[in-house]
Amino acid sequence: MPTETVSTRCDEMHSLIKRGCDDDMIENPHGKQKILKNKKVTHRKKGAEKLKPEEITQIQPQKLSLTLRSGEPQSFNLTFKRAEDYPIDLYYLMDLSYSMKDDLENVKNLGTSLMLEMSKITSDFRIGFGSFVEKTVMPYISTTPAKLLNPCTGDQNCTSPFSYKNVLKLTSDGKKFNNLVGQQHISGNLDSPEGGFDAIMQVAVCGDHIGWRNVTRLLVFSTDAGFHFAGDGKLGGIVLPNDGKCHLENNAYTMSHYYDYPSIAHLVQKLSDNNIQTIFAVTEEFQPVYQELKNLIPKSAVGTLSANSSNVINLIIDAYNSLSSEVILENSKLPEGVTIAYTSRCKNGVVSEGESGRRCSNISIGDEVMFSISVTSKGCPKLGKPEHIKIKPLGFTEEVEIILNFICECECNKDGVKNSPLCHFGNGTYECGACKCNEGRVGRQCECSSNDVATEDMDRTCRKDNGTDICSNNGDCVCGTCECKKRDNPEERYSGQHCECDNFNCDRSGNKLCGGHGHCECRVCVCDPMWTGNACDCSLDNSTCLASNKQICNGRGECECGTCKCTDPKFQGPTCETCPTCPGVCTEHKECVQCRAFGTGEKKDTCERDCSYFNLIKVKDRDKLPQPNDASYPVMHCKERDANDCWFYYTYAVNNNTEKEVHVVDMLDCPAGPDIIPIVAGVVAGIVLIGLALLLIWKLLMIIHDRREFAKFEKEKMNAKWDTGENPIYKSAVTTVVNPKYEGK
Repeated sequence: MPTETVSTRCDEMHSLIKRGCDDDMIENPHGKQKILKNKKVTHRKKGAEKLKPEEITQIQPQKLSLTLRSGEPQSFNLTFKRAEDYPIDLYYLMDLSYSMKDDLENVKNLGTSLMLEMSKITSDFRIGFGSFVEKTVMPYISTTPAKLLNPCTGDQNCTSPFSYKNVLKLTSDGKKFNNLVGQQHISGNLDSPEGGFDAIMQVAVCGDHIGWRNVTRLLVFSTDAGFHFAGDGKLGGIVLPNDGKCHLENNAYTMSHYYDYPSIAHLVQKLSDNNIQTIFAVTEEFQPVYQELKNLIPKSAVGTLSANSSNVINLIIDAYNSLSSEVILENSKLPEGVTIAYTSRCKNGVVSEGESGRRCSNISIGDEVMFSISVTSKGCPKLGKPEHIKIKPLGFTEEVEIILNFICECECNKDGVKNSPLCHFGNGTYECGACKCNEGRVGRQCECSSNDVATEDMDRTCRKDNGTDICSNNGDCVCGTCECKKRDNPEERYSGQHCECDNFNCDRSGNKLCGGHGHCECRVCVCDPMWTGNACDCSLDNSTCLASNKQICNGRGECECGTCKCTDPKFQGPTCETCPTCPGVCTEHKECVQCRAFGTGEKKDTCERDCSYFNLIKVKDRDKLPQPNDASYPVMHCKERDANDCWFYYTYAVNNNTEKEVHVVDMLDCPAGPDIIPIVAGVVAGIVLIGLALLLIWKLLMIIHDRREFAKFEKEKMNAKWDTGENPIYKSAVTTVVNPKYEGK
């Protein structure tokens, strides 16, 4: 096909064969992979022959090469096995501010006790110790001479404040740990948050001073206070960002007054780079703060420290078991256009994809898990040179190195003939059956000079049907021939004599080109078998329309594009078998609605199993239930009574997405029971009132009776005739004496 443009020569395999290309003339390179280092994971038991840390392998393979073709993924399996008796380095970093005084007493014997406990996990354990307080500037500490010597009040004897000290390099001598820690003294500062982030940064980056080996690295951070972070240094006039470098002199951090506290993101990076797993041993008061910090730092754990650190050994053991039981894969920065996907195959057959595919949990010692890793490239890197990426489990020093090579041209390019006579008297290189023109020459056979390509005569042949658009505005007219433009997406191409065709502007369905059931040729969908339609979205398969009685659409509809169109308006559903308004629908669904909405009824014990076939939507009152005129599908209104004589109201329908919907009023309509208080009050009031009425009636009768008796008495008194004669026995008590001399004058 030497007469065609270079752009049209690049096409899908079936299209090239359809246009007459022989199979042996088609270059179709594929990616490949090659394992360069594949040491098997270590299988050994505790107490067996002791191995050096570098001789223990927990991840396989260790190095491989992938050759990537654009859009074609290359997949490989990565095996991880948690080795038994794996060496552990533990560094105990302790807050020595005054509030930790009682904690220091318990930590003084930590070395031998922790050695004894850790010997149950590993035979190769080392421990170190460091302490921190705060930056040695105001306002974090008092800078008066007396307070610089003894920052504590009263008769307390405290050491001078300091930022961070590496007290003991990692060692396997537990007694040495006890002796050196026993010589430590409490110090003090002014503010509550401590300068622990400065200390963590130095522990992470000063590997030689701390003595880290390429083994499991644990950092125990013990405190009863919060922490300062980037920006807080401004309070002390410190504005330079932390440089993330080691500044230990005589095992003391010397630049606390010069560099600000590190940020959380900076700490995360350094801890990850140095494969350090952090255990925050903090008091209950600061648990929420450090839980949030844990969520930002991968492979970290938080434990609740008792008031005097008496539980620190159990805390460390529990946190270590938690951290070591989970493996999380991370990769280095990917080259532009390269993507990576993970699929985990964990214990008990658990398979996860996406972000969850990076991790496996609940891994015990000796367990083996597998990850499927797929690497895909879109296009070629700018320079086309090999790239290197690394994949490693967080908190482990082992890693997988992957060399990425890219297929950016066909193999036949290597056999090109320079200055070939086939390219217009040697004006180009003949490679892969086409001419690659020398500088200054253009055309399919390099027959034109670049200075002559814009003539009107040449442009005329690049216009379709004598139109005005050159190469359909999708290409350039070069020497009378259309050279179609290239798209950013290498899978999208313009084609045709006048670049009038493309393979990406066809109809779409479900946001997929040609519905995902065909391919696009010159802006027209060519559908796969059993599919039709402009967007290949119409299935010719009637099996999805078969009802349970083996009839197409239950005999009440027509199968169109694999979906039933019900002709009887009463029937709905994917196979026209659902009749939400038919008699008996309410009774059929009563028990399930009752158990799901109110937790009652005959099916309340089997509700989850038997009644999950519809979507339940609760509404406040009957006015909120869907009405037949409001919905675009039939709605059945139901009113049912439960065992307590309460009514409940609901609607049943099958919506336009063939989903069964039940709207139910969330309050039962129960008949009102007798109100005891008013009844009792009424009875009592009635008795009282009746009693009062009887008393009043009795009183009234007594008054009437008395008045009658009195009137009778008065009448009898008036009618009585009394004898007015004198009593012969009566003698007057008055004696009258007459003066004889009285003459009556």
